[in-house]
Amino acid sequence: MYAEERQQSMSRLVAERRRMSVATLAAEYDVTTETVRRDLSQLERLGLVRRVHGGVVPADALGPIEAGLGERDRTNADVKDLIAKAAVALLPRDGGTVVLDAGSTTARLAAAIPSDRRLVTFTHAVPVAARLAGLPAVELHLLPGRVRAATQAAVGADTVTALGRLRADVAFVGTNALTVRHGLSTPDADEAATKRAIVASARRVVVLADSSKVGRESTISFAALADVDCLVTDTGIEPGDRRAIEKAGVEVVLP
Repeated sequence: MYAEERQQSMSRLVAERRRMSVATLAAEYDVTTETVRRDLSQLERLGLVRRVHGGVVPADALGPIEAGLGERDRTNADVKDLIAKAAVALLPRDGGTVVLDAGSTTARLAAAIPSDRRLVTFTHAVPVAARLAGLPAVELHLLPGRVRAATQAAVGADTVTALGRLRADVAFVGTNALTVRHGLSTPDADEAATKRAIVASARRVVVLADSSKVGRESTISFAALADVDCLVTDTGIEPGDRRAIEKAGVEVVLP
């Protein structure tokens, strides 16, 4: 089956079943998951499907699709653990200041921080704060704001104002999607405003995102790649995407 035929067939299948995972499509067409992701990227560019965490839905699916924190935490869990462990090496020296964004991978980074690492840490994410609260060497600051149920993170004017007063050494940021053209993006306007403030709050910005996020675009861009210093992702990233990201001046770190 030629790529164009396979993509047409995928589009029809997704329209019939309403939601399919990358793994299921790979098994259905006897191709690799990397091939499926390329096919889905092409179909999304044509406006035929919408990519979501770990899979795809029809383009006519109603409303902005945003997986809950529990669903995101279960998606690509092993890969996220590797990314978090690699990100530990990017923490500032003892006594440094970090901002941790909301997200399943940033929460894993919080859990991976050594118990004797002295850090001043700011976060708007309740799950991240809960993991840091038990670390005796961490001075923890929980940012104010309205807590969204989907992400269990504070957003809104109070959160953005508090972040505007900070100048951290490193910000670790999550994203729903990442491309060279659209930058980092997310479906919710309040989340985007908070993430934009997090990016602006730090001298160095490190993005933690598994490869399923790369090559995708969500509704609202909150940062350009020019605002990012480093991307920690996994070996599933497409070589072409990696080259384009590095050409944009972003260091790509793989576990």
